[in-house]
Amino acid sequence: MTADQLAGELEVSTRTVLRDIDALSTAGVPVYADRGRHGGYSLLPGFRTELTGLNHDEALALLTAGSDRGEKVFGLSAPLASAMRKVVDALPEGHQTSLGDAAKRFLVEPETDLLSRRAPTEDLADGVISEVRAAVLTGRRLRFNYAAPGQAPSPRTVDPIGLVTVRGHTYLLATRSGDDRTYRLSRMTSAEALPEPAQRPAQVDLDRIWAERTAQFLSESHLPVVVRIKRSRREELLENARAVRAEEPEPDDWVRLDVTFEDLRHAVWAVWRLDTDAEVLAPESVRDAMYARAEALTTRYRS
Repeated sequence: MTADQLAGELEVSTRTVLRDIDALSTAGVPVYADRGRHGGYSLLPGFRTELTGLNHDEALALLTAGSDRGEKVFGLSAPLASAMRKVVDALPEGHQTSLGDAAKRFLVEPETDLLSRRAPTEDLADGVISEVRAAVLTGRRLRFNYAAPGQAPSPRTVDPIGLVTVRGHTYLLATRSGDDRTYRLSRMTSAEALPEPAQRPAQVDLDRIWAERTAQFLSESHLPVVVRIKRSRREELLENARAVRAEEPEPDDWVRLDVTFEDLRHAVWAVWRLDTDAEVLAPESVRDAMYARAEALTTRYRS
């Protein structure tokens, strides 16, 4: 068909047809032009695509699936499964069989590790992730109820910037009245994307923003503690620490960690759980608290 014929069939301008033909060719669709009196545009015989009906969430799921467990933390597991079914259905039958066999040879992020420790998971309130995601992607303001540690839930209205997932936890980066804010999604009891547009820049560099907020977090008044710990128990300590400031290897499969805790009580609780597989090197206040606790237990059980 000629460009004019296509324009009449599709009820668009010839200019639109020419632009769309270029876009299809760039996307890899085999559309060819034959010049001359009886020429026109044609599609390579036998070409077809079965990937029709791929919706927004499914496409987004495919883009985020490459990140570690992204399909779970961003609430995209169902769209991802649907999108992958469409991809498999588009393959030749022989390839479908081989793909299914190959998939059985890989296991990604099981629920427990070799030490039977369960992977960290978040308990998100119903509807929170979808509303937060919608506000981030559409550039709208977000209102939610947030329960900060030790406090009752209270309302917040923010301008969302982006979502970040770290070690099984998902965070919303936002601004509130122009000030930088970071919120954990598991502490939101409800959320609603508002109709008004968010006040935020058109372009965003999440890597840079996250690095800046991490540096700010580490500079706040948390208790820094230096711990010498067996490498096999490292993850157990990090699950309870607020942040890791530095790490150095030690002889005999030990490692030295510079971590931060909320306060003295939090530090003693976290290190005490590791028994003799960890030793506090600094500060003296934590060492003294560990000694006092050990002495009290020794006195209690001496008889």
